[in-house]
Amino acid sequence: MTDEGGPTTPEPSYDVGAGADPASRGPAGPAAAADTTAAPGTVPAATAATAATAATAATAASTESAPAVPRRRWRDDLRLLKRRDLGLVLVSRLVSDFGTGIAPIALAFGVLALPGGDASALGVVLLCAALPRVVFLLLGGVIGDRVRNRARLMAIAEAAAGTAHLLAGLLFLTGHATVPALAVLAVVGGSAASIYYPTSTALVPQLVSGQDLQSANALMRLSTSVAGILGTAMGGVLVATVGPGWGLVVDAATYAVSAVLLTLVRTRSRSDQRDGSSSMLADLAHGWREFTARRWVWLIVLLFSISNFGFTAAIGVLGPVLSLDAYDGAPSWAAVMVSFSLGTLVGVVVAMRLKPAHPLLVGMLAQMVVAAPLVAMAVPTSLPLLIAVSFVCGVGVDIFEIMWITTLQQHVPPESLSRVSSYDWFGSLALTPVALAVAGPLSAWLGLQGALWVCAVLGAAACLGILDPQIRGLRARPS
Repeated sequence: MTDEGGPTTPEPSYDVGAGADPASRGPAGPAAAADTTAAPGTVPAATAATAATAATAATAASTESAPAVPRRRWRDDLRLLKRRDLGLVLVSRLVSDFGTGIAPIALAFGVLALPGGDASALGVVLLCAALPRVVFLLLGGVIGDRVRNRARLMAIAEAAAGTAHLLAGLLFLTGHATVPALAVLAVVGGSAASIYYPTSTALVPQLVSGQDLQSANALMRLSTSVAGILGTAMGGVLVATVGPGWGLVVDAATYAVSAVLLTLVRTRSRSDQRDGSSSMLADLAHGWREFTARRWVWLIVLLFSISNFGFTAAIGVLGPVLSLDAYDGAPSWAAVMVSFSLGTLVGVVVAMRLKPAHPLLVGMLAQMVVAAPLVAMAVPTSLPLLIAVSFVCGVGVDIFEIMWITTLQQHVPPESLSRVSSYDWFGSLALTPVALAVAGPLSAWLGLQGALWVCAVLGAAACLGILDPQIRGLRARPS
């Protein structure tokens, strides 16, 4: 469920949150003891030679005795669809994200059609949806780690969001829609999303494990990408034919179907479930320790927080303005967005075939092109070139996303995964409301091209992660 008003972007189209969605390493907590990701150079000098000799011997022994891992085939990935509970979650995501693709178009044109409706009015409604997603994410992570049945919690979140969208649709259909009423309902939808996101990250490892985990994450992303494209197209059709109210009603129906499907999911019993005796603050503190104990986690989240600031300002505000000035307006911008979405589909397919020993290294290499569309906009280039680099960016973004999510699920203890994921989402999205607020003034101060160059530099910040030895050296861990 991605209650946009949108990677993380459902997610803003370019939201490449280390999490979209669009989420670390020091000596703290059980994960620190279990995770062998200390930075290079921390082995005492007296033991370095012994360790090197032992490592060489172990490598030679494993090479001689360990059988080669069979190459994973497409049928192995597609066979996951036959698993009842994973299939239910996948279909739930497909249906929900289809509706999520409808909602932004229906809401935007509905608000703009109100008496006195303008960009400022729409901004108020979207801000009311975005703020609770950020503010309540940490609480959502705590709740996700406390509950016995994460799928049931996600169903409740879907039902709450669906109710809010149904009421918004009815307000439009009956002629009683106002900006304050829609803003209140947006708060409800955003709050539901703050629970759904971190909980969904922790649910998948309860359904699959081992080599199936990365493939399951890829199927989830594939479902989101396909549904987003189809939902966006359907949103335009519904708004043009029957109006925004019916678009939101259809969106609400998809949330209802998703909620029902999630209630049917049976997960493995949670041996890691917390007893609930600790306070919320204690659980938040524990999640923070787990988050900061892994340098590769907090560093990537920090870098993507900066990167998302640049992308949100450029794609959410400045890009449409550029399209009006340099191209032919909405059709050109739609072509750019569709190209990016198609790239994410290819990225999912590529990621399903990759089983790297160092997944984060591969993910970081793939997303090195992440700022290419912003640079193309800042130049500006021809429309065909912008469309092409947007496609390449989409490929890189989804390869990174799948490697990132899978790595979190493999290296973070299950009992803490929802909370660590919530810190990931919180850090990645915290600056996006600010980006939306300052994009206009920045453009007025520096000019459109100057503001886009600033966004391009900020967007490229995520690329710095590849300089960290922990990120480059972290190995995949069988579940």
